[in-house]
Amino acid sequence: MTATLLDREGATHTGVDRTAIESRLSSGEFFWLDFEGTEPDDFAMLRDVFHFHPLALEDSEQFGQRPKLEEYDDFVFFVVYGAAPPPDVDRLVEVHIFYSESYLVTVRREHAPSCHELRERYSKKPGQLERPIVVLYRLVDSLSDSFFPALEDYDERIDGVEDEIFQGPREEQLQEIVRMKRSLNRLRRVVGPQRDLASQLFGGAAVLPGSDAEAERYFRDIFDHLIRVADLIDSYKDLLTGAMDVYLSTVSNRLNVVIQRLTVIATLALPLIVITGFFGQNFGFLVRHINGWPAFVGYGIVAPLLLFAVLIAYLKRRDLA
Repeated sequence: MTATLLDREGATHTGVDRTAIESRLSSGEFFWLDFEGTEPDDFAMLRDVFHFHPLALEDSEQFGQRPKLEEYDDFVFFVVYGAAPPPDVDRLVEVHIFYSESYLVTVRREHAPSCHELRERYSKKPGQLERPIVVLYRLVDSLSDSFFPALEDYDERIDGVEDEIFQGPREEQLQEIVRMKRSLNRLRRVVGPQRDLASQLFGGAAVLPGSDAEAERYFRDIFDHLIRVADLIDSYKDLLTGAMDVYLSTVSNRLNVVIQRLTVIATLALPLIVITGFFGQNFGFLVRHINGWPAFVGYGIVAPLLLFAVLIAYLKRRDLA
């Protein structure tokens, strides 16, 4: 596990140990401790130094949870999600947050650009960090807003797939549509609960250490952003459903054209089949009267051609050829 500490002055420290964290906890100065990667032995420091509740520690070790908020005596535990950069399969990064007025501890298994960008922004900004509740807001807001660039990628790809379908439907396009729909479903299963979590951060539904009316206004803005994200996901799912319908309709139309052409060919060949079958009969009339080239040409060539011409004229009149 890689631990990075951002102190009250905005300075970044890597490779921090237990002694340094205990010293900062004793001083009472706010800091942000970010853990990237998960190893069971490192959770002992969270248990022994921070003395987190056993249930919160158990939750922090288990990834794949739904977004949630749990209040404890002196801290609040969050599970929130953000968008992961490609080539991540599900485009999601899960972040576990321990928050109090003295510290902000984040635990994640994967790379989270939102965490890195926010930490770099603070390290480049001279002076002390903002209030703890503001740092928490900026972290949750950054994770929530990271969904917008990811959804823009879906928008561009959906347009591209639709254009490709009109040029020529292929099996790969249908597979990509299904993959994108599954990915959007995973995003929707996360964004919905995270939107509900954000609704608890204002209006008194949950009590955050250091929160006030002004902070609640900002958390309400996160709630609004997540509503927009959910609406975008639903609209893109509808677009993918439409793209799939276009693909199936295009394939069906092409199949109908092929069947129509084969039907015309079979219809045109029918007179030849009938004439061939007619002359193949061993009737006495045929044996006695077709005994030279004039009769053969008349019955075997002219008659089929006339029948063929009549059939062509009939098909053209019916717009079938």
